[in-house]
Amino acid sequence: MFRVLAAFLLILWIAAPPALAQQPSRGSRVDQLTDEQVLEFYRRAQSSGLNEMQIEQAALSQGFTLSDIAKMRQRIAKLRLQQNKSGGSGSTGGSGQDFLGADSTGGRSQQGRLSQRNMYSDSLDPFRRDSLKKPVVFGASLFRNASLSFEPNLRIATPRNYQLGPDDELTVEIYGNSTDNYRLRVSPEGTVRLLNLGPIFVSGLTIEQAEQRIVGRLRSAYQGLNRPGSGTYATVTLGNIRSIRVTIVGEVMRPGTFTISSLATTFNALYLAGGPNPETGTFRDIRVMRNNRLIRTIDLYNFLLRADQSDNIRLQDNDVILVGNYNARVELAGEVKRPALYEVKTGETLKTLLAFAGNFTDKAYTASITLRRNTARELRVVTVAPEQFATFVPQAGDKYTIGEILERYENRIQITGAVMRPGEYALGDDLATVGSLIRRAEGLRKDAFLNRGHVYRERENMDLETIPFDVGRLMRNETPDIPLLRQDSIHIFSQRDLRETYYVQIQGAVNQPDTFQFVNNMSVADLIALAGGFQEGATPTQIEVARRIREDSLTNDQRGTVNIFRFAIDRNLRLSPDQAGFSLQPFDIVYVRTSPQYEEQQNAYIYGEVMHPGSYAIQSNQERLSDLIKRSGGLKPNAFLSGARLYRNGQLIATDIIAVINNRDIAGNLLLQNGDSLLIPGRQDVVRIEGAVLNNPSIVSFRPEFRLKDYITQAGGVTENARFRKAYIVYANGLKDLYRKNPKMQPGATIVVPYKPLEESRLTPTERLGIFSLIGTLIATSATVLVNLINRP
Repeated sequence: MFRVLAAFLLILWIAAPPALAQQPSRGSRVDQLTDEQVLEFYRRAQSSGLNEMQIEQAALSQGFTLSDIAKMRQRIAKLRLQQNKSGGSGSTGGSGQDFLGADSTGGRSQQGRLSQRNMYSDSLDPFRRDSLKKPVVFGASLFRNASLSFEPNLRIATPRNYQLGPDDELTVEIYGNSTDNYRLRVSPEGTVRLLNLGPIFVSGLTIEQAEQRIVGRLRSAYQGLNRPGSGTYATVTLGNIRSIRVTIVGEVMRPGTFTISSLATTFNALYLAGGPNPETGTFRDIRVMRNNRLIRTIDLYNFLLRADQSDNIRLQDNDVILVGNYNARVELAGEVKRPALYEVKTGETLKTLLAFAGNFTDKAYTASITLRRNTARELRVVTVAPEQFATFVPQAGDKYTIGEILERYENRIQITGAVMRPGEYALGDDLATVGSLIRRAEGLRKDAFLNRGHVYRERENMDLETIPFDVGRLMRNETPDIPLLRQDSIHIFSQRDLRETYYVQIQGAVNQPDTFQFVNNMSVADLIALAGGFQEGATPTQIEVARRIREDSLTNDQRGTVNIFRFAIDRNLRLSPDQAGFSLQPFDIVYVRTSPQYEEQQNAYIYGEVMHPGSYAIQSNQERLSDLIKRSGGLKPNAFLSGARLYRNGQLIATDIIAVINNRDIAGNLLLQNGDSLLIPGRQDVVRIEGAVLNNPSIVSFRPEFRLKDYITQAGGVTENARFRKAYIVYANGLKDLYRKNPKMQPGATIVVPYKPLEESRLTPTERLGIFSLIGTLIATSATVLVNLINRP
């Protein structure tokens, strides 16, 4: 990762325009690059052949710092994330492995390996119950967040307590009666020089103190500078700031010496180093050393839990940050808001630890906490009561498990079924019997089945038992009331629950035949109205109702399984007076018949060479093909009757229309059916030859003097595998004629010459001779072997 980012910086140094490289600014040069430039630099870095040391030295020699590298890393990660969300692979190429960190040997860096293993997820992630996965370390995700770097803001006013040092740049502005501008860089000796004046020592001074010295020295060139009435004034501000070197050692992900901005803080330096190692490093005892003296001990929990940045102090040149090993860690698992591994200090209690984890969730079992504690030889289980939370002291390796409350109620009773308000109720002194519970549920519904109800009760072994009771007698106080226990459930049956679902059905000539829910006092006319009324072809005077015989058919004197009732209703759904009182019963089926004379319009079609082609309604079931031709106005002069074709249900029906027209009474004059199509084409003067002919297919002109052989000759003759004697003719009207001495030929006909069936290939004489020779050789060899075996002593 560092190698790729350093290559970016080198390419930036090489490719950046001079104006960019020389522009005095307190901001990073990386901020002045566009997204397109960043991606282009990444592609060029991939092809760079320089080693890591050469790239780093070149970048640092041009004034770049590791802060610039960190900023470039953030921009690259952000651009790659945007490209992944948009579904494209992006212009950077690669699989994104470089962004996880690669060491100089081509392998994964420690940070990349931790990211790959996903060992330390975000401290706010929900607890994973899978025991095979390690718990998260609280705070570890802080230093893996690409959008968080604690980068110092270089565009703010210079802090009042900022101390100048070598490589800082001061800007001196003179205005008023005299105007001038100077840029002064602090030398390694800590001095600045301007005009012909002597060196001015400013190292270790604040901006205000340095301004007083510089203005005092400039008064030798500008009389009365910054004094009232002089008319000439000067201001001293900080231009570009210097870089400092900070060393981070101990249990961090990337220990080493880092070059950072002089405005950088401890959090910024820790972020560049990857933060404490989650495996071994401490998050609560990070020490900042200056001139071999401890100046601050940092506890990151203050920032993580309370957003307290008092420990985020500004660093100075040659500061050392020491991250030691953690002293004690304990695990909180289960029903806490942030289950994780937490680091504890001396004097902190279990109550403090619970506060770190955000305390219990809403479903936590708080009556006790189970602790698994390491001893010298094995594990020990400890139960911690709530009154001990404030005084119980955690030890290293402790694991506290907070359970979930049981899905069980201490005083719940339930009632379901045919009551006004079924549901859950609280068992109590005023609600302790079945009768009181039914009254609390606002009583029984009208459809309640009063002969039997059930109390379902949980036995001591958690099996269920049922206690039946007479609902009606209990509510009339004719039997003793039944006391209730916790978890009891009462069910009151509905009369509908104890019978088959009632329905009625209507079929036949109604607009919406269907099955309908039975309603008492429903008449036949009511059901017809529900079905959308009669269809046009319905016969209202022929309505039947089929009713089940509910009695046992063996004792029934009637023969049959249903009773039939007949009705005559007009189209206004009025019943005769003697039938007006008839009501339907459950499972009745009503049949509405269709008029025998009613038929929907049926059509036949005629196309081609007729006077009026189109669709024609079939007037009666006696109408025939000749009638259809007559109704179409007759034939046109160009009609080719020999090629007329009749199609019925998509299939061709061979018909001799010439014979039909000449004699209406012949059998070929078919009765019309719905959808029949008659096509009468114009004259055709060609003959088609198909099948086992050399030129397949062939179309030749019709010649009256030609015979079948003549047409086949026109197609080049037959092939070797032709069955000429099986040839046949298909006439234009679909009729067929087998081969004979002199078959009749017509225009539009098709001659078909079939192929012979495929025969199995036969062996040539040479092949047969070779097989016989092989068999003879095998027989002779077998005989020789057999004789040798017999003669062997």
